[in-house]
Amino acid sequence: MTTTLELLQKYSVAGPRYTSYPTAPYFHTGFGEADWLEALAEPAPDRGISLYAHIPFCDSLCYYCGCNMVATHDYSKTQPYLATLDQEMARTAQQVDTRRPVRQLHWGGGTPTYLNPDDIRRLMAMMRSHFTLADDAEISCEVDPRELTRAHLEALRESGFNRLSFGVQDMDPAVQQAVNRIQSEALIQQVLDWSRELGFSSINLDLIVGLPKQTVASFSCTLERITEWAPDRLAVFGYAHVPWLKKHQNLIIQSDLPDPATRLGLQQAVNEALGAAGYVNIGLDHFALPDDELVRAQQSKTLWRNFQGYTTHKDCDILAFGASSISQTADVYMQNEKNIKRYQDRVAATGFAVERGLKLTRDDQIQREAITRVMCDLELDFAAFGSEWGIPFTDYFADALSDLRPLADDGLVEISTGKISVTPSGRLFLRNIGMCFDRYLKQAASDQPRYSRTA
Repeated sequence: MTTTLELLQKYSVAGPRYTSYPTAPYFHTGFGEADWLEALAEPAPDRGISLYAHIPFCDSLCYYCGCNMVATHDYSKTQPYLATLDQEMARTAQQVDTRRPVRQLHWGGGTPTYLNPDDIRRLMAMMRSHFTLADDAEISCEVDPRELTRAHLEALRESGFNRLSFGVQDMDPAVQQAVNRIQSEALIQQVLDWSRELGFSSINLDLIVGLPKQTVASFSCTLERITEWAPDRLAVFGYAHVPWLKKHQNLIIQSDLPDPATRLGLQQAVNEALGAAGYVNIGLDHFALPDDELVRAQQSKTLWRNFQGYTTHKDCDILAFGASSISQTADVYMQNEKNIKRYQDRVAATGFAVERGLKLTRDDQIQREAITRVMCDLELDFAAFGSEWGIPFTDYFADALSDLRPLADDGLVEISTGKISVTPSGRLFLRNIGMCFDRYLKQAASDQPRYSRTA
């Protein structure tokens, strides 16, 4: 019988995470501001709004970071950036029906809590002035425990935030030293205690596997402590070492990275430890307690994926603000200019900073729906899907069904006459399963973007 470790080794290949489809490498600069204005003008009375603000500033550089960020101690840089966010939001609000309710709001980075408490309140006041937040909106923020004060958390809570996501990554001192992110157990305990005292309704902790100096034994200790803290959710990401894209990753000593066998062992340890602690494996790198709304959404087949990962807010247009942020309507993706200075200059000139984007074809939408349904519902009914999209499912997806056969032989999916079902062990391989439906991956190898490995 093939072991989980053997399957992880076999299916550890480069592939997309499918926070969008087509994936971001296929966005193009032929998509411009006029295209985005056209997308914003499209009536969407039945769709809510999801707001995102990108805060790129950090106090220090984490060597593993793959985000669009800048490490600086010059706080004055935040002021023109916040003014630019306000201008971009105002311009966008002119183009959409702002009576549409904001169901979800998220701040990412960088480090959003780099902002001082007064500027946290200021930015949220800006967002509320331009858009209409629903009373029950999900309002979340990514938080770095280091240099975080109770006053920061009080400002978030007073501003309406009800969810937090803390970057923990690894509790081992040697690993923390190797990636330049030092945070003690006592520090994490303190910020969690503050958060719970202040009444945040949901707490997520981020971990990373594949960091330098990590061993299965050391990370098992991290997992033991994490499960004692009992966060509502956990996101356990695989480290992507891409120094040709992120130059600062060259600060990581290559020989300190776990070898493939160790990395696979780390992934297996995660699934065993979190499973034993009662967490449900939503799929990919997301875990949640059984009563979490992500679990309930998966059971009711209302779960969705977007650039924040798994979400319960499928029928929302994402309006994203800040350098490098990605917006999304029903059939359009748009990414902003990544460079902070150029982003500010472009918004100052026109109110927008469109760098690239993509308008989806009908085939793109059909394939996106199939990939998303497999990754969220863990099953796909041929007749129901074919009826919804007006296609003969088995003919349209003949290549995908053929590509799925080896995965079925390995027990990752079950294929019946009218249905595909992901098995419990297949939840670890959702990226591989989704890749079978990805027609862009079937292009010539020379046209392929470079992705991180699936395990």
